[in-house]
This record gives sequence, C-alpha cells and structure tokens, in this order.
Amino acid sequence: MERDADTAVQSAAQSAASLVAAMPRLVLEARRIAATVYHGVHGRRRAGAGENFWQYRRFVDGEPSNRVDWRRSARDDHLYVREREWEAAHTVWIWPDLSPSMVFASPLARETKRDRALVVAFALADLLVRGGERVGIPGVMRPSASRNIVEKMAESLVHAASLPDSLPPSFSPSPLAEVVVLGDLWSPTPEVVASLVSLSASGAHGHVVQVCDPVEETFPYTGRVEFREPESGTRLTIGRAETLREDYVARVDLHRTAIRREAERHNWTFLIHRTDRPATELLLALHARMSGGAPQPAVRAPDDAPSEREPA
Repeated sequence: MERDADTAVQSAAQSAASLVAAMPRLVLEARRIAATVYHGVHGRRRAGAGENFWQYRRFVDGEPSNRVDWRRSARDDHLYVREREWEAAHTVWIWPDLSPSMVFASPLARETKRDRALVVAFALADLLVRGGERVGIPGVMRPSASRNIVEKMAESLVHAASLPDSLPPSFSPSPLAEVVVLGDLWSPTPEVVASLVSLSASGAHGHVVQVCDPVEETFPYTGRVEFREPESGTRLTIGRAETLREDYVARVDLHRTAIRREAERHNWTFLIHRTDRPATELLLALHARMSGGAPQPAVRAPDDAPSEREPA
C-alpha cells in the first residue's frame, strides 16, 4: 500500500512538473491554431434577444402578427420575420484529462495525448471567447470571457490544487450550458457512461472527444511485450502479443459503442481523434458541431482498427 501511494505521489509530481515546463509552448501553439482556424469559420450566431439583425425567416402560423416584417414581406408572396442575433453570454465548460495515462506518445504520434488535449482546449476557448462566449474548467476555473482566456486557463491549471483526473468531476452545468470533454476515456466503460449520465442530467448539451495515440488503435505489437498501466504502475508481460490483437480490437469497439450510444441518448456528440492527425482537424470538427453545423463522421483516419488500453 505504501509503495503504491509513493508511486502515485511521485507520478503526480512528475506530471505537474512536466505540465509547467510545457505550458508556454502549448499556449503559443494554441494561439497559432486558433488564429489559423478563426479566419475560416463563422461565429456561433443564432436567433434570440438582441439588437443586431441576423436573418429573415418564413412566418409560422400561430406567431404574433407584430413579429412580421411588412416591408420585407411586401416584396414577396410570403410573410417574413426579422430575426435578431442572440447576444446573451453562453457558458461552455471545457474539461481536458490531465491524468498520467495522457502523458503518452508512441513514435507514430505528433505529441502526447495530454499536449493535444490542452492545445485543442485552449484554441477552442479562444475561438469561443472571440464569439462572445464564456469558458470555464470544471473544478478549476470559473467561466470567463477574458480576451486572455488561453493564458487564464493555463495559469489556472498550473496553480490548481490537483490536475484534472481521468473523468470530469461531478458538477451540474446549467441547462443552457455546453460541455466539452477531452480525454482518452480508457476508464472502465461503466464509469465513463456514469459520468456522461451525471453531466447530462441537468439538460446541458455536450461533446465527448476520445483523444488516442495511433498504437492504441492498431495494436501493432508482436512477440514478448511488457505493458505498464500508467495510473497504478501495474505491469503485464505477454509472450505473443499479436495473438491478443483481435480480442483487443473487439473490446475497444464495444467500449466505444457503449460511450457513443450513451452520448447520443442525451443528444451529445462523440468524436474520436488520433494524435497523428492535425489538431486543426479536431478543432474544426468541434466548432462545426457547436455552431449547429451538419453532423460529421468521427474524426479518425480511415481503415484503422480501434483499441482499448494504453500500452507503454
């Protein structure tokens, strides 16, 4: 027990030190990616209470007649309503998994899962704040619309009492809020499902992103291989690793299917992102979903088999 506790403390200290050292680079990368994407996307505009004109739409039977724009309607055979842009601040909770399992990168990856999750979280926050939204980190930072949101998030994480764990903390977002979960989601299936049930209980909308390394999808191992569980330090040695590939792929498929079904049951979205793919790819996909764009396929390279546990 003492040895396990010492290992956990040492691992946490190393993760924190690594995060502090990497933070300046990650902030700059997030700023660069956000600037690149910003010029190619539109804000999250939608109808609601406000002063700025947004669009005309057809009048619907049952609406008050004083909503009709008679000047626009006089130019056509239909009645039109003049809609204004919604201006109320919207809260988006972004949760990046910073547990030890995220500090992993195979030779096939561009960066660790932790770094990718943070870069996307920061860049997404920057885009959202530019669009007039408020962004917070559950259990770490209250919602803010600061123009320096990236630096504010980075500072909050560096000075947090503890780094975000494998699954989001228990909290009740507003029914009008939105939640973005960025993690590898390799916790036991019932725990992941229970977390989604808790987060969606208030009626909040959300997006779940599984960030994984390429080898966690393809399981390319052969021969004698030792695997280490990064959370507990448990080790498992397998004589012929290739014989487990088929079962591995099947179990991961079941795991992801259960997460996707639970997400869809609450009208949430589920994406899969590999760290050998560009961060801008995930950022664009997330922004499209949050802006009410058409559903897109899960973000993953084609013809790759899924996987489950993190090898080391």
